[in-house]
Amino acid sequence: MSPATPFRPTMHFAARPQPAVLAAKVPVARVPSSILLPSLVVVGTISGVVLLIRSQLRHESKTLDRMFAQQNTPEVMESRRRTLLIDTEGDPRRTIYNALRNW
Repeated sequence: MSPATPFRPTMHFAARPQPAVLAAKVPVARVPSSILLPSLVVVGTISGVVLLIRSQLRHESKTLDRMFAQQNTPEVMESRRRTLLIDTEGDPRRTIYNALRNW
């Protein structure tokens, strides 16, 4: 062997992989990261926004419930009945106008 030619190890022909054996491999389905990562980011962002809105709505609902619970005491209702003349004029919360407006 001359110093100019590189060393090339030889392999017996029977040990070499045959093209038919290589073609018989089962392809593995892979999800490219260019699709997976953006979809995970979108799903995470949307779920974060939904959870934030949900917590804010719950907080406001509890605040309003506390406020109305304080206002709907028997003393407040009696004062309201006297001030708005509910006995003679009727309850303004139950008028036709309010029913149509809040529908």
